[in-house]
Amino acid sequence: MGRLPLLAEAEVVSALAALPGWSRAGDEIVKTFECPSFPDAIAFVVRVGFLAEAADHHPDLDIRWRRVRVALTTHDSGGLTANDVELATQIEAVV
Repeated sequence: MGRLPLLAEAEVVSALAALPGWSRAGDEIVKTFECPSFPDAIAFVVRVGFLAEAADHHPDLDIRWRRVRVALTTHDSGGLTANDVELATQIEAVV
């Protein structure tokens, strides 16, 4: 994918304002999704997996029973880029 430009702090703040429930944790944006059941959590991860593969941008996913924590960062660039915001936006669309 190559190195992408990092977002400025103001861009991160603006992006998070448009992504309810997402927050910054260091060089990541994160959100924990609560699903109705464990199978629903797995199905959610599969949907996110297809989005991530299509974008060639893969989040860290942590499944804990009905909760799925999604963490996005652009490792190649060393922080947050437009790709992270775009994938978070796509994830919100499939919730």
